[in-house]
Amino acid sequence: MVFMGTPALAARILERLAAASGANFRVAGVVTRPDQPRGRGLGTEPSAVGALAAKYQIPTLKPAKIRTPEFLSELKAFAPDLLVVAAYGRILPASILDAARIAPMNVHASLLPRHRGAAPIEGAILAGDAETGVTIMRIVERMDAGPMYLQRSISIESSDTQGTLKEKLAELGADAMLEAIDLAARGALVETAQDETIATYTAPVEKKDAVIDWTASAVQIERMTRAYDPWPVARTRLGGDEVLIWRAAVSHEDGSIESPGTIVSVKPGPVVQCGTGRLTLLEVQGAGRKRISAADFIRGKRVEAGARFGT
Repeated sequence: MVFMGTPALAARILERLAAASGANFRVAGVVTRPDQPRGRGLGTEPSAVGALAAKYQIPTLKPAKIRTPEFLSELKAFAPDLLVVAAYGRILPASILDAARIAPMNVHASLLPRHRGAAPIEGAILAGDAETGVTIMRIVERMDAGPMYLQRSISIESSDTQGTLKEKLAELGADAMLEAIDLAARGALVETAQDETIATYTAPVEKKDAVIDWTASAVQIERMTRAYDPWPVARTRLGGDEVLIWRAAVSHEDGSIESPGTIVSVKPGPVVQCGTGRLTLLEVQGAGRKRISAADFIRGKRVEAGARFGT
């Protein structure tokens, strides 16, 4: 098989596959993005997948472009039975998909057809889903639309962040892919079509997406803090300075409705009025500072009730 991927999540899956190589399969080659510049004049560094491939001494291709005769020739030289893809980040053309003798397979971090696209983990948290999981599917020339081989699910805990879910789904995805490879080796893969009528999509996350709109509900803003941890981190402004909101909890306090973004109390910690409900801030970070408790931040800034976030 040939493995295609780039980020840390994909590297975790590749590591499990490389360690499990044996009688049923072996990782004959890896495809990942080219090495990227690192710092000022410090050369380049490989992707997480590229670094892991080097550790296991797996032959690696790092094409800048994949729609070239040269890359296709190099890929076919591996003579792969399976093409296994995890977070490669590009739509693969039919010429590449057809290089796999048995199937081109992708591990996607959602229970398809829900949350197709680039940000399924963030999407699941933002939507308040009770569960998520991974889907192993055959790759087609449409985003995450291919027929499914198998799915495995897990619950989303109230404390789960983008980061913790990525860790869990990487392990779950590796287990599921190993199961799918075993099925492929036995000629037992069975395809199930996705229901296009219930498909949902997630767009790539940008930094601007993490700016808090305090007219939203406290529930939705709390989900933002978890969906965007560790990047790009939910953020707002106070007195003209940017403040990152790392952790928060929906408050059950009652009281008069203040303007959204207003700090209605500061002790024992800051409570902020939202469009619906209130949010207790737990951990924040000022510009150029370390993460600290929200109570210490407010005390250090000498912020009083009545001040407003978002300005």
